[in-house]
Formats: sequence, C-alpha cells, structure tokens
Amino acid sequence: MDNFFNPKSIAIIGASRDHHKVGYVILKNLRDAGYKGNIIPINPKAKIILNETCYPSVLAVPQSIDLAVIAVPADIVLKVVEECGRKKIKNIIMITAGFSEIGNHTLEEQVQKTIQKYKIRLIGPNCLGLLNNDADIDTLFLPASRLVRPKHGTISFITQSGATGSTVLDLMAKENYGFAKFVSYGNATDINETDLL
Repeated sequence: MDNFFNPKSIAIIGASRDHHKVGYVILKNLRDAGYKGNIIPINPKAKIILNETCYPSVLAVPQSIDLAVIAVPADIVLKVVEECGRKKIKNIIMITAGFSEIGNHTLEEQVQKTIQKYKIRLIGPNCLGLLNNDADIDTLFLPASRLVRPKHGTISFITQSGATGSTVLDLMAKENYGFAKFVSYGNATDINETDLL
C-alpha cells in the first residue's frame, strides 16, 4: 500500500492540455501540491503538458513507475490496465467512471481479472482520488477553485462516495481543520475501507 501514499513517481494516464479535462486538472493539482517525485503525463497526442515531458504510453517511459492515476474513457481502460501490468506498475488509482455504478458489471469484472493477473492493487474505479498532505500528493480530479483543500494536519478520512468526500473536505477546509490523508475509494473493485484502515 505504501506506493499509494509515498510514490517516487506518478504517471497520469489521460493527462490533457485541455483545462476542462479531468486529466489536466489532476496533473495541475499534483504539480501545485508541490510533489517532489517524478510526474509523468501519458497522452499519445501530446509531447509536453504543463512543462512535463509526455509519453504515448506507460510502456514508452524509460524509468519505473510507482503509481498510475487512470483518467481515460471506460472503453479503453482494459488496454491501459494491461499496459500498466506489462510495465510492472503495482498500484493504480482509477478515476474513470462507467462501471458497476451504471450497471456495467462485465467491464468491472474484466478489470478485476486483469489486475489479479498482474498482482496490481487498485483504488477505484469511479473515485475522487487520493490526497496525502504528508507527501504533497493531490490526485483529486476537482480543481482547487471548486474544492478547497484542507491545510496539513493529523486527521485522515476515507469514504466510498466522492460527493460526500468533497463535501467533507470543503467543510473541513472552511472550518480550518488540518488533514493528513484523504481517500475516496469508489466502487472498491479491489481496495476497500478495510485495506485503507
């Protein structure tokens, strides 16, 4: 579990130059948080995003990757997870929605089989992301203009629901409480509240 909270390198799969896309917001949030590790945007249609060298696939990245954040459409998720497995990435946060929460159980089962095949641990899919103020990591897909981040502190919070989680974060920030870690785990295809506790 440590590579979720203290990764030395993070790939944002589905990083985008479009300010309105989730992949752009996640990349910007991670940079703005002051993350000290390697940030690796993945997008086959870009060379540079936010001054970071962009790669067409995780398989094209020369160095190892501790954590992948997936923010691509559901119809290409299986291909992306397969590539993560071949790259030996063992930790994935899947922001992508479009699975059992809308009745698409088959796709979620296929994702589950793929992560089991490669022994990958997965937070998500259909989750808000992870925040670790202890390590300057922010993979949440909401921009700071819409969701104020709490200051550094000692409270950690886990939730299935991204909507509940974002409300709690917003409220805590306004009330000036400090947070250490926050995780929204979504559909809990693999990792659930017991793992996170």
